[in-house]
Amino acid sequence: MRIGGLQKVTLIDYPGRVACTVFLSGCNFRCPFCYSSELVLPEEIKKHPSIKIKDFFRFLSEKKGLLDACVVCGGEPTINGEELITFCKRIKEMGFLIKLDTNGSNPDILNKVIPFIDYIAMDIKAPLNDKYKDFSGIDCLEEIKESIELIKRSGLDYEFRTTITSHSIDDILEIANYIAPAKKYFLQRFVDEKENISGESYFVKEEDLKVIEENIKNLFEIFKIR
Repeated sequence: MRIGGLQKVTLIDYPGRVACTVFLSGCNFRCPFCYSSELVLPEEIKKHPSIKIKDFFRFLSEKKGLLDACVVCGGEPTINGEELITFCKRIKEMGFLIKLDTNGSNPDILNKVIPFIDYIAMDIKAPLNDKYKDFSGIDCLEEIKESIELIKRSGLDYEFRTTITSHSIDDILEIANYIAPAKKYFLQRFVDEKENISGESYFVKEEDLKVIEENIKNLFEIFKIR
């Protein structure tokens, strides 16, 4: 397992908590709108500096009483298999809450890590049909469906979220109706923070967002556009 980055403090990534965010290198998806090539593409990962695991845990030990939680994201954390479970268990034993960000492509590992985490955020890339491969770059539809149900049954706090890129209004409505009812669903505007893998830019009309909101806001306990 390789740590590709560490944000030492965040007030927004774990709702209601002061947290750090640890970025694990490597991802099985190839989303064209991804702007974290240094965590996804093997040739970029090699060029990007890493953080030793022992140094990360030294950092955590120094932050006891100052941080509430740790957000584990990527890349895609679950590609690390049993190493992820050991990693999260160790963080948990140090007294920190854990939020896991995942693409949902590995329900077996997700199921195993659930006892050691407190919050799950799963990205829903596209409608749950043949389009999913176009948005994710791999064939994983059944695994995505399994992870959605697993998360909803987990008893943990959780959220589903979709970053709007080239989606149509109908695409988003289809996603929402598939995952509903659920605790939280967030739509995220695409932000050009840096160049993404495809090199394209995406823009969603505010009037389209209003149409979407009116049609799906009552399907979830919490729905927000951010």
